[in-house]
Amino acid sequence: MGMKEDEERRLDGGVVVVNPKPNKGLTSKAVDWLEQLIVKLMYDSSQPHHYLSGNFAPECLDGEFVRVGPNPKFAPVAGYHWFDGDGMIHGLRIKEGKATYVSRYVKTSRLKQEEFFGGSKFMKIGDLKGLFGLLMVNMQMLRAKLKVLDVSYGYGTGNTALVYHHGKLLALSEADKPYVVKVLEDGDLQTLGMLDYDKRLAHSFTAHPKVDPFTGEMFTFGYSHAPPYITYRVISKDGFMQDPVPITIPEPIMMHDFAITENYAIIMDLPLYFRPKEMVKDKKLIFTFDSTKKARFGVLPRYAKDELLIKWFDLPNCFIFHNANAWEEGDEVVLITCRLQNPDLDMVSGSVKEKLENFTNELYEMRFNMKTGLASQKKLSASAVDFPRVNESYTGRKQRFVYGTMLDSIAKVTGIIKFDLHAEPDSEKTKLEVGGNVQGIFDLGPGRFGSEAIFVPREPGITSEEDDGYLIFFVHDEASGKSAVNVIDAKTMSADPVAVVELPHRVPYGFHAFFVTELLPTALRHSPTNSRLLLLLSQTTIFENVLLLLLSNLKNRQSSEDVTAQVVEVEPERH
Repeated sequence: MGMKEDEERRLDGGVVVVNPKPNKGLTSKAVDWLEQLIVKLMYDSSQPHHYLSGNFAPECLDGEFVRVGPNPKFAPVAGYHWFDGDGMIHGLRIKEGKATYVSRYVKTSRLKQEEFFGGSKFMKIGDLKGLFGLLMVNMQMLRAKLKVLDVSYGYGTGNTALVYHHGKLLALSEADKPYVVKVLEDGDLQTLGMLDYDKRLAHSFTAHPKVDPFTGEMFTFGYSHAPPYITYRVISKDGFMQDPVPITIPEPIMMHDFAITENYAIIMDLPLYFRPKEMVKDKKLIFTFDSTKKARFGVLPRYAKDELLIKWFDLPNCFIFHNANAWEEGDEVVLITCRLQNPDLDMVSGSVKEKLENFTNELYEMRFNMKTGLASQKKLSASAVDFPRVNESYTGRKQRFVYGTMLDSIAKVTGIIKFDLHAEPDSEKTKLEVGGNVQGIFDLGPGRFGSEAIFVPREPGITSEEDDGYLIFFVHDEASGKSAVNVIDAKTMSADPVAVVELPHRVPYGFHAFFVTELLPTALRHSPTNSRLLLLLSQTTIFENVLLLLLSNLKNRQSSEDVTAQVVEVEPERH
C-alpha cells in the first residue's frame, strides 16, 4: 500500500495528505459495465436492507452532537450492511454562550474517489456474501489493477470511532489507517490526511485503541486476512510508534476490540473467522462464527518486544465487540466485557428480528490467573447490553461502575443502564431491571431510541468520586421524527434529565461518540495556525461550565459543502 515519493505530501507528525489518482476513462466504463452485468444476473434486490433506511446509516444527512457513524454519500450498487457507509462526524461547537452544529464527512481516499466518479465504486461488507461476494472482491481487484481506483491510500471509511492522542483527533475504522481531523475555532471539521506515523504504520489500525491516562501512551493493534493475522503496537505519549509485535493465531479473525491493564494487553482470538470458501459455499458473509471453537484470550506484557511471553487462556465459545475495562488483582487479570452468544453479522438478509432472537449479549467478568494458567468467567447481567463505558480516568485500573446501553430485539437502544461491580448480580432476573448489581436505569420511553452514553466527570482524574458526573447521549423519537441531546446525572440515574436540547432534524443512529470541549491554548502548539483549536476528551475539563453553554441558543449549522446550509434557532428545555 505504498505511495510514490514524488506524489506524497506530508504534514508534521506523520500525516499524509491524501491525493488519490483514480481513472475515469474507457477502462473505468468497461469495468462498470461488467459490474452492472454481474449485479443484474446475480444480486437479489428484493432482499430487505433494514439498516440502510432505518437504524445505523440512512441516506439523509441529518445530524447531531459529537458522534461518528456511517452515512453513505452514494447509494450502494448492490449489497449493504450496517458496518458500511462513509464516515460522518457530527459536532456541536459550544462558544460564547452559543452552540453551533456542524456535520462533515471524513475525507477518506475512498470518499474522494467516489466523489470524483459521482457514485459508489468500492466494494462493501454487504457485498461479501456467496459467489456474488467473491465476484465483487475480484471487481475491486480488477479496478485497482487497471488503475481505475487508487488503493495506495487504503479504502477505509473512517466511520466507527474517534480517539484523541498527541494533539490529534483521529477518525477510525479497523480496515484502514487513522485519519486526522482538525476542529476549527468556529467548530467546522477539516480532514487533514491519513496518519501513518512517519511510515511506521503499514497495517490496519483498530477502531478501539486504548490511551493510558497515567502515562499518556496509546496501545493499539491491527488484524489482517494474511499473516501475521494480528499485529500489536505501542505509541509513546509523544506520538512515536514502536516496532510491531506480530501475534500468532491459527487463522484470520475479526478482532474488534481489546483491553489494557497497568502491565498487560489482552488479545482476543475469538471464533469469528475470515473464511471466503464458506462465504461462497454457504452463501454467508465473509466472516463466519464457528460455534465449535473455544474463545482464546492472550495476556501479553504490554511492553513486550515479541510474543514469546504471551499467555493464552481458553473460555467457552463466544464473541466480543466491546470491552468496558480491565485491571490487575493479585495474580489475576480481570476483564469486564459484553459477551455475545451466537453472533450473526448477516443482518441484511431475512428478518433482522429472527436473526437476533437467538443471540444474547450480556455483561461478564472474566478472570485470567497468571500463576495457575486457569481462566474463569461470571455472568453479571441479563441480555442485552452493549457499548459499555466507564470513567476513562480509570482505564486499565480497577473501577466500580459500568454504564451500558440496553438493546431491544432489533438492536435499538431503549435505555441507559448503570452497573455496580461491588454488588452481587441477581441471578434470578431474566431481564434488565433495577436490583442486585443494576444500580439504575434511564428508560427512553416507547418509540424513543438512543445511542452510546458518554461519561463526563464533574472533576477530572481519580481524586473525586468515580461516578460523580454526567452521561450524555443522543435520542430519537421515531413517532415525531425529532432528535435531542440528553444529559443525565450519572450518580443518581434520575428519570429527570439534567438537560434536554431538542434538535431541528432527525439524527441518524450511529456508532461511537464522545463529548469534547476546548483544550487550553497550550495545545495550539500542535496546530498549524493559531486560528484553529483542537478538542480533547471531556475528562480534561469541568463539565458544569459547558452545560451552561449547552443550554444556550442552539444553531444548526450544516456544511455548505456536504448539504445545503441552514440555521435553525432551538429553545433548549431546562429540567
